[in-house]
Amino acid sequence: MPATGWAQKPPYDVFPAADPPYFRVRYEAGTQPGELIFPVNYTLWIPPGVAVLRGVIVHQHGCGEGSCRSGLTGAYDLHWQALARKHGCALLAPAYEQPEGADCQKWCDPRNGSAAAFQKALAELGKKSGHPELATVPWALWGHSGGGHWAGGMVLLFPERVAAAWLRSGVPLLTPNPERPGIQAHTLPDAALTVPLMCNLGTKEGVSVKEGRFAGVWPANEAFFKAVRGRGGLIGVAVDPLTAHECGNQRYLAIPWLDACLSARLPKSAGEPLRPMPTADAWLAEPTGQTAVPAARLAGDALQASWLPNAAIARAWMEYVQDTAVADETPPPAPTNVRVRGGEITWEA
Repeated sequence: MPATGWAQKPPYDVFPAADPPYFRVRYEAGTQPGELIFPVNYTLWIPPGVAVLRGVIVHQHGCGEGSCRSGLTGAYDLHWQALARKHGCALLAPAYEQPEGADCQKWCDPRNGSAAAFQKALAELGKKSGHPELATVPWALWGHSGGGHWAGGMVLLFPERVAAAWLRSGVPLLTPNPERPGIQAHTLPDAALTVPLMCNLGTKEGVSVKEGRFAGVWPANEAFFKAVRGRGGLIGVAVDPLTAHECGNQRYLAIPWLDACLSARLPKSAGEPLRPMPTADAWLAEPTGQTAVPAARLAGDALQASWLPNAAIARAWMEYVQDTAVADETPPPAPTNVRVRGGEITWEA
């Protein structure tokens, strides 16, 4: 396939500028076997003032033109930037230029060239931004639908690089599915069991609604969860009680969860390996239930229970699975440039 076949065609030809602290690279479709068959656009944001990056947070869209197009603006999301800034991480948003109706597996299975393109982009963006460490820092992955399949696949392929992964409405297969022969199964290495994972889906994706286009999402997530958790993996399930395949309010749990994982796992010094995820303070829950308890208080089989890293995340999880209204107890930023003039106080915040 010629590299220019799908170059910068609508809807992928309109996107924000990438002036510092934003940076961008774009690759045409590959022409050799094993290369990514779609063009791809990577946009990076680096928190101003960061001398050495500690990691990169990847916000990965799903399948289809509408979802793929959203990747063009993912790096400009202020909530995700706040998480990246807190941990001294870059924020990366890929945008695969998949034509509507094309086979999503050609990018969402990272073995089909997207893993190689991703790593190439990190190295090139590191050079462009003056942060060569970007090529080697750990990854925190968030993915929706096909993006969840991709993020989960990256955990299975590169577990030593992944600090944590949030899989919204999409997981990789661990056993072949005769009904979907185009999806190739992965193997589950022991190292992947140490990576915190969260399977997040809408209740209308097979949990409470058993028919329809997305009814197969829960059976796939359930199988993935059981396989990983059954071997002691650090994996949880969070069912959104309001949605189907759309993302809903998931960021209000995903961001605190990733915050907890990054706080625990990012190396103290650049170049060191990821730290092991602490497990002493874990809470456990019925995967589709609404109550979590400290691990020591669980009455049932821990290897069938949803794993949550600590009490704070467990409380947020219980709020989320009830109505997605996760309380935000983060204090506002401290005021600056406080001035008193007569009886009036002014400040900046």
